[in-house]
Amino acid sequence: MELTVSLRAFLETGEDWERKNTTLKGVSIVRLPQTKNRPASLAIDINPPNEKGAPMKKKGIMIMGRGELAAFRELFNNEKVEALLASIEEVTPGKKGSKSEKEEILEI
Repeated sequence: MELTVSLRAFLETGEDWERKNTTLKGVSIVRLPQTKNRPASLAIDINPPNEKGAPMKKKGIMIMGRGELAAFRELFNNEKVEALLASIEEVTPGKKGSKSEKEEILEI
């Protein structure tokens, strides 16, 4: 019950786009501003930390309800998505800072 009271207070008194960290690493709560079609609302922002503790991405995934969470879970657990990522990793050049075995030199 205490969590609900805290969330309600944040929704009512928080600033637009204000972010509150949670005890779950990589999960924060964001107060979304009112629009023409909906009142101000809350969403969770999921952005797991890297090895150094910094967010992995510039922007995380914003989820506003359990239906959205279920849809993301279904996609994340789909074997075809994992196979697609494996293929992308095969054709994508290595990340910055990674050393390839032998660099190809273009003769001019």
